[in-house]
Amino acid sequence: MVNLLIKTFVKDYENVTDNQVRGRYGMLSSFVGIFCNILICSAKFIIGSLVHSISIISDGFNNLSDCASCIVTMFGYKMASKPADKDHPFGHGRMEYIASFIVSNIIFVVAFELLTSSVIAAVIVLVGGELLKTSVTKIIHPTEVKFTVVAVVVLVISIVIKIWMGYFNNKLGRRINSSVMLATAKDSFSDVAATSATLIALFASIWTDLPIDGVMGVIVSVIILIAGFGIIRETVDQLLGKPADEELVEQLKKVVKDNNVSLGMHDLIIHSYGPGNLIGSVHVEVDAKGDILSIHDAIDELEREIYEKLQIQMTIHMDPVETDNEVLITYRTRMNTLIKNINSKLSMHDFRMVAGPTHTNLIFDVVIPYDEKCDENEIRESIRKELSKEDSTFYAVITFDKSFC
Repeated sequence: MVNLLIKTFVKDYENVTDNQVRGRYGMLSSFVGIFCNILICSAKFIIGSLVHSISIISDGFNNLSDCASCIVTMFGYKMASKPADKDHPFGHGRMEYIASFIVSNIIFVVAFELLTSSVIAAVIVLVGGELLKTSVTKIIHPTEVKFTVVAVVVLVISIVIKIWMGYFNNKLGRRINSSVMLATAKDSFSDVAATSATLIALFASIWTDLPIDGVMGVIVSVIILIAGFGIIRETVDQLLGKPADEELVEQLKKVVKDNNVSLGMHDLIIHSYGPGNLIGSVHVEVDAKGDILSIHDAIDELEREIYEKLQIQMTIHMDPVETDNEVLITYRTRMNTLIKNINSKLSMHDFRMVAGPTHTNLIFDVVIPYDEKCDENEIRESIRKELSKEDSTFYAVITFDKSFC
């Protein structure tokens, strides 16, 4: 079913890195979402009113907010598909993240206003704000909920549709690496949990007069809140700048390693300007005694290979490394061991030796992981102290670095 929809409505559907194609995927996701959510919302509102169930009505309003999210997503993809221009030379791909942020805020604000019970909440805010207030009221002053087979059928069909929508958006999101669609998929699966809670309340009304419906209304509201917060956090991470995907980094390392002039790499940075628009830089170590023109040609070829295989526009800086200086190799190995003994999570690169009449400078960079709460001065003094034990004429000149990938 999903593949049929893709092949029918997405022209050139296999070219997922093209912004126009991504826009078509976005339109397909949005129109399917709008249609399904309007259908589910209408059915739940009618049935909820007939059986006097606040949890069914609140669940239906949640689907209405999902419909508004689909409309925002549709315009977000339309904007993201615009080509680069002089004011936005890196393209408009990050509009997908902005659209995802707006979607998550619609969900979150709906639930937050529900929690604060704002007196001045408008109709859209009522989708969230008044639902929790009404639910709490029903716990205190419960109204009899009428169990009907029709209501059960509507809720079960709603769950099935939402499961399919979650699968649909998850498949599309993974195919084109879209945070918006993956967020929409998560929202659909949270809706399944919310509707299941509503279904439980309806069945409970057969055996008890306790205010289960109001309790489930609160649960539905909290589920909406949690889902919205999770999507906001993920989207903000994208906007602030997340590290590159670990699998992508490993693929890049393999491509660099397999190149015939590469002796190693470090200082890798990858910026994302939207899905399919990655720009990066890296330092690649090469033999200092090699032919500069041949090495430059190989590095150019490596940049093209990275783009063809991984779609990353990479700028490579060549770092010359002495491969036949036995003294340098010996002390580089010893410094690596010394640093690992101080902290096994530290690493070193760009090692050089500059000899003088009274002392020798050992110049290198030390990378400190972000999850290591290390004091740079303490590390520097520890390295120098250990180094002086081996040879007092050696002096460590250290630049501290962070890993961006």
